[in-house]
Amino acid sequence: MEMNVSNHEHVDAAKTKKGGLNPAIVIPILLLIGIAIYLFLFGHPSNFRKADAIAGQASVAFADIDTKELHPESFMGIIYMGGPVVPVLITFMIIVIVFSIERGFVLSRASGKGNLDNFVNTVRAYLTRNEINAALEECDRQQGSVGNVVKEGLTTYKALEHDNTMNKEQKLIALNKSLEEATTLEMPMLEKNMMILSTLGTVATLVALLGTVIGMIKAFFALGSGGGTPDAAALSIGISEALINTALGIGTSAVAIIFYNYFTSKIDGLTYKIDEIGMSIQQSFAEHN
Repeated sequence: MEMNVSNHEHVDAAKTKKGGLNPAIVIPILLLIGIAIYLFLFGHPSNFRKADAIAGQASVAFADIDTKELHPESFMGIIYMGGPVVPVLITFMIIVIVFSIERGFVLSRASGKGNLDNFVNTVRAYLTRNEINAALEECDRQQGSVGNVVKEGLTTYKALEHDNTMNKEQKLIALNKSLEEATTLEMPMLEKNMMILSTLGTVATLVALLGTVIGMIKAFFALGSGGGTPDAAALSIGISEALINTALGIGTSAVAIIFYNYFTSKIDGLTYKIDEIGMSIQQSFAEHN
């Protein structure tokens, strides 16, 4: 009966567990923010050499002026000259930053309130002395994903101690299954949105390459459209657009890959701690029962 109650708790936990931001809602909002930053921050007239056509405008995008007549006077203005792919790359960078902060918060909470190494050592010491209630109290203090899994394992430990319907081997199998189920319930919360960082680590470079190609097309078009005399302004704009997109894409991709690898190592560390203490629980049960 106690094992059935535990299974129902697993189901309820699976239904109620939250894993952070919802990408379907957050990403469109961040896209709008990225476009707004491109238009109104990078495209603000103060970032360009003053001209009558852009005076009083909220953005040079709304001014009746040719791109060749825009002369950026700041780094933001230079980025604006990267063209229509730039707001997409800006959005990618914002997404990487937002979801990295979100993952950092979630993984910090998953580690629990106290030092994780101290928690593992304390619980293992209690298990050595077969002080299961004290170990459960330590789990309540620690909380987090590791604490939740260990508490589930210890609760099953206590239930199996008083179960006379199974032999020792069956009890060990049931205990191992309980730990695996508890770990499986925690992993989606830890790994949620990691795919976004992984994807942007690759896609940002490809989108930047698209912007680079568009810029080079414009540059070569300017080179050959002047009837023997290249349009120097259009040529320079095309080349700068290509380079700006390349720089933004490489930067975004690098940041995404760095954070993805960092959080992956954190998740691996948490999983190792869960496996380590899970093994200790099984060894203690085999020794004392």
